[in-house]
Amino acid sequence: MSQPFSTVSHDELRLGLLSEQILQLGELLRSREWSVSCAESCTGGGIAYALTSVSGSSDWFNQSWVTYSNEAKASMIGVQPDTLAKFGAVSEQVIKEMVTGTARNAKSQCAIAVSGIAGPGGGSDEKPVGTVWFGFQFGEQTVTVRQRFQGDRQAVRASAIVFAINELHLWLVANPV
Repeated sequence: MSQPFSTVSHDELRLGLLSEQILQLGELLRSREWSVSCAESCTGGGIAYALTSVSGSSDWFNQSWVTYSNEAKASMIGVQPDTLAKFGAVSEQVIKEMVTGTARNAKSQCAIAVSGIAGPGGGSDEKPVGTVWFGFQFGEQTVTVRQRFQGDRQAVRASAIVFAINELHLWLVANPV
């Protein structure tokens, strides 16, 4: 009897390449006795999946919310409905509230939030497809970053996951204990 043939998807390959970086990130968090939590919209839990793909992540990964809808952003992590109405889900103002609400609700010292337009629809002249806002909480410091990724829906989502993990890792390396 022959064994079934399996293939490795592009996303699985990228995740495999991130594993070493995630292990290092985990050691940096562990050395600070910090935990990380996430609130994700356009990535649909992909950042949490990637972070928890390595053994030992339960030492430093706390929790995650997939807040795809505006209602979830408001009810689960405390984004103000007025902020959502005035600026839209893909905005610096909303991402700031997402990341601070995530850190506060999870009682994590480190948090990641992401909200974007993965496409193929939903973009505008002001916020084209591929626009993604990131929020990072490092102790008391909040950092927001806007990126624009190219490609189809899956490429935008995968790029956002990789970017978030890279940024978290870079900050922890640049700011030793």
